[in-house]
Amino acid sequence: MRRFPFTAPKPVWWLLAPLGIRPATAWLALSDDELVVRFGPWRLRTSRGNVRDARRTGPYRWWRVIGPHLSLADRGVSFGTSTAAGVCVRFVTPVPALLPGRWLRHPGLTVTVADPDALVDALT
Repeated sequence: MRRFPFTAPKPVWWLLAPLGIRPATAWLALSDDELVVRFGPWRLRTSRGNVRDARRTGPYRWWRVIGPHLSLADRGVSFGTSTAAGVCVRFVTPVPALLPGRWLRHPGLTVTVADPDALVDALT
């Protein structure tokens, strides 16, 4: 399993720490079969076959990306620690992440990993 850590300047980690989001609890792991994201107490898990596409995105406005976010436009979820760049992953079948159970499902995920280009390459 290949792990992609999130990137952030120290002040952002301090801001996110009360939510349980720290370098040790913010990562994306990718295997041949599965994509798993941990972002503090939040988790997203889906099969690799559920990934429709991935592309590099950003830069972002800080209030739209830092922390966990739900897009009201498309119900996508963002797990963000940096405004510089990230990866938008779209799914074939929406997946749960922000709320437990299957009540809220997300058709896409944006993550601000340290090496967005490597993640895009690994997913496409």
